[in-house]
Amino acid sequence: MELQNSRILITGGSLGIGKETAKCLVDAGALVGITGRNAERLQIAADYSGAFPIVADITKPEDIERTYQEFLAHADGLDVLINNAGLGAFPTLLDATLEQYEHIFRTNVFGPALMAQKAAAIFIEQQKGAIINIGSTASLRGFERGGIYAASKFALRAMTESWQHELRKHSIRVMQVNPSEVATAFNSDERIERTAADNKLRSQEIAYMIKSILELDDRAMIPEFSVWATNPWKQ
Repeated sequence: MELQNSRILITGGSLGIGKETAKCLVDAGALVGITGRNAERLQIAADYSGAFPIVADITKPEDIERTYQEFLAHADGLDVLINNAGLGAFPTLLDATLEQYEHIFRTNVFGPALMAQKAAAIFIEQQKGAIINIGSTASLRGFERGGIYAASKFALRAMTESWQHELRKHSIRVMQVNPSEVATAFNSDERIERTAADNKLRSQEIAYMIKSILELDDRAMIPEFSVWATNPWKQ
């Protein structure tokens, strides 16, 4: 697709991958909206990236409805949804609580599903569009203390594959990007972004790959790919 003047909505755009992806796409000429729950942090990200901010919580259906109202009023249409917002929780099986399961699944599974549902209705009508789900290499294999987080990312991957089967006949591309560990504010209660060591992934690498798969001609799609640090063990 041609990114110039494309209309792109990114959830979780305040920090990390969302913020850097917004900047990358704005620099390429796209009109980008970003969502986030913290108004002050979201405005800082908007000033940095050139995107326009929509204060919203994707776990709340009323916020999702308002997100689309504000975005469509500003952009007069939608070409791409990037489901980026995500949270982590890593208790042991014995310590995990129902509240933790519900909290993570509302953000990592239910929110993206409802965001995609509204985007798909727009895309089916116009017979084009793209949905990118930001998964994780945790969607490919479980790990110790990953019972909640990995399960949520496995679920997102299953939805991605199902939506691909549903929407390809409408010329809609549904794709998933699986970063391995990236230096962001993920799982930080203070929401302070970490600085990547020279051998660790940065948000910029993921943003570049998102831009690259969007720039494919609409006749082609990459259903899923993972991004790993080349040598994260290097001292």
